[in-house]
Amino acid sequence: MPRIMSPPSSSSRADPNPSRVHPAPPQPPPLAAAAAAAAADGDDHFDRLPDSLLLLIFNRVADVKALGRCGAVSRRFRQLVPQVDAVLVRVDCVISDDESASPALSDKGRGPLASFVRAVLGNIVKPLQALGLFSGGARRAQAGASSSSSSLAVGSECDGEADQGGVTHHSPTQVLKNFKEIRFLRIELPSGELGIDGGILLKWRADFGSTLDNCVILGASSVVRPEPLKNSVGFENGTDAGCANDDNGSIPESFYTNGGLKLRVVWTISSLIAASARHYLLQPIIAEHKTLDSLVLTDADGQGVLCMNREQLEELRVKPLSASSASKRTMVPALNMRLWYAPHLEMPDGVVLKGATLVAIRPSEQSGLKKDTADGSWISTAFEEPYGTAARMLVKRRTYCLEMNSF
Repeated sequence: MPRIMSPPSSSSRADPNPSRVHPAPPQPPPLAAAAAAAAADGDDHFDRLPDSLLLLIFNRVADVKALGRCGAVSRRFRQLVPQVDAVLVRVDCVISDDESASPALSDKGRGPLASFVRAVLGNIVKPLQALGLFSGGARRAQAGASSSSSSLAVGSECDGEADQGGVTHHSPTQVLKNFKEIRFLRIELPSGELGIDGGILLKWRADFGSTLDNCVILGASSVVRPEPLKNSVGFENGTDAGCANDDNGSIPESFYTNGGLKLRVVWTISSLIAASARHYLLQPIIAEHKTLDSLVLTDADGQGVLCMNREQLEELRVKPLSASSASKRTMVPALNMRLWYAPHLEMPDGVVLKGATLVAIRPSEQSGLKKDTADGSWISTAFEEPYGTAARMLVKRRTYCLEMNSF
C-alpha cells in the first residue's frame, strides 16, 4: 500500500541554488545616516571642517550671489566669505535713463575717418550708452534722470518695475566692497555691446594697463557649418561676394570697391570703443581692490573680452589713464595695425569662414618694444577654439599694415 510522506518543513528545506548570494538588507545612504546622527547628537559636521577647506569650496563656488547665500547660513560662513580670493559677478541687466545719442559718437572727430564713423556706427549707440558707468542702484538712477547716466545692476529683476516691487539693484562696485582679498575677478555682462547682423562673426580681445596694450579682432561676413548641401549656405552680406575663388594670399581688388574694407574699419573702431568703455568702468574696482592678480570683463555672448594682469593693474593705479570724460571711455592712442584676410577659410573641423579677417593692434609708441611682438603669441592665443585655429591659419597669409590716429 503506498505510503504518504508529509512535506519537509520550511526550516529543513535545502536551498536549490546554494551558490546564490543573498542581498544584504538595505542601508540608509551615508550622508543621510550622517545627517541623522548629527541631528541626534545636536552636532554640525561643518564645524569639524577647517577654514582652509571651506575657503577652497567657496572659491570653487565663485558666483557672488551664491556666496551671499552661503554667508547667510551661519556666523562662521559670514566671516569666511569675505576672504574668498576668486569671485564671479554676473551683471543681470543695464538700467539706463537717457535714450539720447551716445556722446562717444557726438564728439567732433579728427581726420577723414571721423565723419564715416559717425555715419555708420549708429547701431552701437545704445549698447555703448548702456554701459554707462558702475554707479548705484535703480533708485539712484531713477532719481538722477535729469542727468545722462546709466548703471550695471546685479539683482533678481531686470524690468522697469523691479524697484517698485522692493528689489534693489546694486552695482558690481557695491557688491564687491565687502571682499577684502580678491585675487581673481571675472565680471560678465548680460550681452555684447555691438549690435551685429545675424550670421556675422565678430570677436575681440583687448589687454589694458593704463591704456590699450594690445587688441586682436576676428571677424567674418558669414559662417558656414558642415551640414547637408541644402542647409550649408551661410549668410552673405554682399561685401565679400566674388572673392571665394581668390585664395593666393592677397586681398582682391573687389575688397576695396564693394565695401569690404569699410566694413572691417567699422568692426575695428567699434570693438576698440567697446573695449575702452569697459576699461573706463573698471577704475573704481581696481583702485579699491589692490590684491587683484587678474581681472577679466567679458559678456555672456562671448563677443569681447578685456583682460588685465597684475602688472597692468598696478600700472593703472600709479599712472593716470587718459580718459574722455564726455564719452565715458579711455582714450585710444595712435595705433599700428596688421591685417590678414581670406575670402574663404576652411578650418579642420569643416567650418568655413567667408571673408575671414584678423586684425592685430598695438599702440604706435609700443610697437617693436614688447618682447612677444615678433613671435605673435599674443595673437595666436587670443581666442579659444575653434577661433584660435582660425587666427593661427590667418597669420600665415600675407600681412597688410595700417595706421590709425588716436580717438
